[in-house]
Amino acid sequence: MITIGQLADYAGVTIKAIRHYHERGLLPEPDRDSSGYRRYTAKDAVDLVKIRTLAHAGVPLARIKDLLDADPDTLTAAIAEIDHDLQDRIAQLRRTRDQLAQLHGGDRLFVSPEVADYLDELRELGASERQIHLERDGWILMQTASPEDACLWIAEKRQLMTDPEFRALYLEHDTAYDWSPDDPRLPALADRTRDWFSHHDSLTEVRPVHNPALARLAAQSQPGASSPAWDRLAQLMNG
Repeated sequence: MITIGQLADYAGVTIKAIRHYHERGLLPEPDRDSSGYRRYTAKDAVDLVKIRTLAHAGVPLARIKDLLDADPDTLTAAIAEIDHDLQDRIAQLRRTRDQLAQLHGGDRLFVSPEVADYLDELRELGASERQIHLERDGWILMQTASPEDACLWIAEKRQLMTDPEFRALYLEHDTAYDWSPDDPRLPALADRTRDWFSHHDSLTEVRPVHNPALARLAAQSQPGASSPAWDRLAQLMNG
């Protein structure tokens, strides 16, 4: 007859673990002797070693009780089932790790490689992170809403960025976000923008979309997609 501390030392577990096994019904809790101590038998030690071995092997505690006294065939079948479950969990964990690894690529987790390359180009040009986030979120919506059009439009957008004058206008529009709506630079920027597009008539044509309703969703305002200066700029360009 041994105490709970001696049992724990013998089986290589903690007293807390033994009490947990008592609570889960895996190991019967003996009555106290006349001294007020719980005394454990050799069978308790054997059962505890079995519990520890199964638990360390990955067998869920909920399954251990049924396997302690199982016959060899039942034990083999149960272990095979548990092993299959573990393989599924391992596969899921690997998928999760792959997704986490993709997070190191930043935008590449959410958008196509072409769009991700375009966003990297914007960073190299000096576009603000606010503008890049707006672009990214817009492309996420567009790719979901109308992937056919998104594929065409990103090719066109990257081609536009090869034009030095367009790049300069793009970056100035980005900077104008924080201007006052009364800033005297806005009318000049609006005129230059209209002038540029007037010399590139083909870019002002509206391309038909495969899914107009969802494409409109991608074009709707996002948080930070407008400012008083941008609203004023839009008025000047449409005026």
